[in-house]
Order: sequence, then C-alpha cells, then structure tokens
Amino acid sequence: MAGQQRVYRQRIRATSSLKKIFRAMELIAASRIGKARLRVEQATPYARAITRSISAVAAHSSVDHPLTTPRTDTGRAAVLVISADRGMAGAYSANVIREAERLRGRLQADGKEIVQFAAGRRAVSYYSFRRREIAGQWTGASDAPDRETAREMAKALFERFQASKEDGGVDEIYIVGTRFVSMVTQQAMVLRLLPLEIVEGVEETEEGEIEPLYDFEPSPELVLDALLPRYIESRIFSSLLHCAASELASRQRAMNTATSNAEDIIRNYTRLANQARQAEITQEISEIVSGADALAAS
Repeated sequence: MAGQQRVYRQRIRATSSLKKIFRAMELIAASRIGKARLRVEQATPYARAITRSISAVAAHSSVDHPLTTPRTDTGRAAVLVISADRGMAGAYSANVIREAERLRGRLQADGKEIVQFAAGRRAVSYYSFRRREIAGQWTGASDAPDRETAREMAKALFERFQASKEDGGVDEIYIVGTRFVSMVTQQAMVLRLLPLEIVEGVEETEEGEIEPLYDFEPSPELVLDALLPRYIESRIFSSLLHCAASELASRQRAMNTATSNAEDIIRNYTRLANQARQAEITQEISEIVSGADALAAS
C-alpha cells in the first residue's frame, strides 16, 4: 500500500509540474493574441486595396502582361506552406500540412512538379523527414512575423515566377496557411497568388454599358510592374499575420484544455492516493487488533 501511495504522489507532482507549464503557455498566448489580432485588422485594408488595384488593371485593360497571363512552359508550381515553429497548439500545424498535401495531390494529378517552400519548423521538419527538397525555408518567428521576412519570401517566389524553365521557373504560386476568423475558428486555406484570378467589380451606366472604374497613368504595363511585387509581399505578410493569430488562438485553446485535463488527472490520483492510504490504515488497525486478540487468547 505504501508503494502505491508513493507512485500516486509522484504522478501528482509530475502532473502538477505539467499543469504549471500548460497554464504559463496559455497565459503567454493570451497576452499576445490581442496584438496579433490588431495587426491582422491593421494590415487587412492595405492588402485589400492593393488587391483591388491589381485586379482593376487586370480586368479593365487589354494589356497582355506575363504576370497576369497563365504560363504553361515550365510544368512547375511553387507552394509556400506556413506552419508553426513550436508545438502545443493543437492540430494547427497538422491541419495546414494536411491541406498542403491535398493541394500537392491535385497539382501532381495535373502533371505539375512541386517546388516546395516552407515557413515554420513544423513544416520544415515534416518535409525534411520525408526527404523532400525544400527550395526555401524560414523559421524562428511564426507567432510574431515581420515585414522583412515577408519581403524575403516574396522575392524568392517572385524570382521563381520570372525565371525561365531552365533556371527552375514556375507556372503558379500558391500559399497554404490559416485564415483567422475568430478565437474559436481558424480555417486552413489555399491562396493562389499568381497568375491573378481576381475580377474587379464594375459599374453599369444608365444605358447598361460596362465601364472601368479606373484610368491608368502612365500605362497599365508600368502600373503592373510597380504594383505586383508589392501585391505579392502584402499578401504574404497578410497571410503570415493571419497564421500568427491563428497559432496563438489555437495554442491558448489547447493549453486551456490541457490545464483542465491535468486538473482532472490530479483529482483522480488524489482520490486513488487517499483510498490507498485508507486501505493501509485499515490494514494496520486490523493487524493490531489481530495481535491483541492473539495475546489475549494466550
């Protein structure tokens, strides 16, 4: 009985230590999620505006720009997977990687070769373990992304899109990440950056004619050349911010659940330890009474 008590007490102490870690990680995520949500809200208007501007040029001009025209000469597609650097965030990284594998299957079914890019140690470890070549990787700041990292990603992807087939050029660029909807809802998403698929809204005149919303100076070609690098960078940075907020929300929720489970385990082991202690006391009393009866009988 004493051995059982020691086992239960050891398990209670170990679970209590884990509970403190879970609680600390929950509080850290809770303290950071507010700033992460604010950054998402602040970055969204700019990303939406530049997307509308690019879409307007593509929809309301007759320019045949290579960045808005689908390529078919390379047979490759670049895929950037944005995951977490650390675990203990529930199924956050697993959902992103699962969505990336679905995209990979669809692209390979279409005869595309995948040029893999990865952000976050979880995605890097996943592809490295499976011995898949990674064309570019970024780690260390998944829950607090900065503009410089987004700029590096945009440059690497943009150079791949502009490169020739012999230099490893790609036909398409995809981002696989998570869209932050609310504290309880984060959705894995696939976003195609290039070629553009966005159609800008138009206005109808009284005669029923369709007219463009914008005029472009000096020319649509120059406008596209100037806006497209900024468009790619802003969309990547916006995706990184959404993923950071989603990661923190998932970690806070997962750590809250882990803390509650640890408390349930502690209560269960405490009950078992008390039962073992009571059984030990009962056995000792029984032995004392039996010894006293034996002495009295003699």
